[in-house]
Amino acid sequence: MSVATDWDMPAPGEWTTDDLDALPDDGRRYELIDGVPIVSPSPTTGHQRIAMLLGAALDSLCPTDLSATQSVDVRLSRRRSLSPDVLIVTTEATDRNVSHYLPTEVVLAVEIVSPGSLAMDRIMKPALYAEAGIPHFWRVETDGGVRVATYRLDAGTDVYTSTGEFDDVIDLTLPFAMSLPIVTFSGRR
Repeated sequence: MSVATDWDMPAPGEWTTDDLDALPDDGRRYELIDGVPIVSPSPTTGHQRIAMLLGAALDSLCPTDLSATQSVDVRLSRRRSLSPDVLIVTTEATDRNVSHYLPTEVVLAVEIVSPGSLAMDRIMKPALYAEAGIPHFWRVETDGGVRVATYRLDAGTDVYTSTGEFDDVIDLTLPFAMSLPIVTFSGRR
């Protein structure tokens, strides 16, 4: 069965963020890489629990000029749009109550690795976030326990450099000072 739309579907490689906006709200998560739409598989309950708890924990630690949120699109360009699992953005951006952010409004993008998103979360998305100038990136690994790898954008090369790997407490000074026990968001009780 096909869905009737009032627009002609673009060819792969020709999609823009306007085309994403024209899609019906069907509950799927659409991202766009170089004009090609990507439909992500539905996240697991464990994935969503980590995202929810991590977002809440980060939001409670954010300075007043920053806020945490979940799964809001970041429009990297007209032909690229990604939806990080958790984000820290400027409070000014969240106050606008928008459906997407610009890379300049994002301070941290977090991806929670799932079996169906290994290459995207470990390779493709960090490279695209770095190219777009997002200052910080975290990757949450969930296979065999929750571990967090943290990165900072190296301004000279536009690639991320490691700022730590944590399996107990995330101790960082950037993007702001924090000491965040992983048990807070790991889903363990």
